Amino acid sequence: MPAPAMSVAPLPDRVEIFLSEGQLRDRVRELGRQIARDHAGLPLTLVGVLKGSFVFLADLCRAVDLPLEVDFVGATSYEGTTTTGEVRITRDLQRPVEGRHVVLVEDILDTGLTMRRLLDVLSAHRPASLKVCALLEKPSRARVRIPLDYRGFVIGDEFVVGYGLDHEERHRNLPYVGVLRGVR
Repeated sequence: MPAPAMSVAPLPDRVEIFLSEGQLRDRVRELGRQIARDHAGLPLTLVGVLKGSFVFLADLCRAVDLPLEVDFVGATSYEGTTTTGEVRITRDLQRPVEGRHVVLVEDILDTGLTMRRLLDVLSAHRPASLKVCALLEKPSRARVRIPLDYRGFVIGDEFVVGYGLDHEERHRNLPYVGVLRGVR
């Protein structure tokens, strides 16, 4: 009689801490102070880009010591770990931002294609001003130049996860940003 087939569990993903909880906390607080200083007395809306920015946005909005509104937009240009080069809007704003000062909050600025498309979409809503805040920026991968008003960290071409960033929908819940080894 043949031996029963043995299933082999996949090896766990190897994630190495890249930005610690403390580094993230301190930088997000500073970004919140900058945004509050720049928008004192103005009607402010933070717009998070789903899904990756949700953790960053939650911490950032608590760090902005001003009355503000929060909304979300959704866009995708990735299949797995590769960008398709085509940006598809998956969710538009739910509340009007005309006449409001908007800060678009993104987890990572990579090629710039998604951000360019989102800036065009949000500009059509006629905000009083539109600024961009990204937790991470990868200048080496830029295909479109997007000036950042608020930048958390500049990183190399590492594939990062955690603090809302994912690989195939996993690792968003890590309290730090880590490099996922073996993924490109």
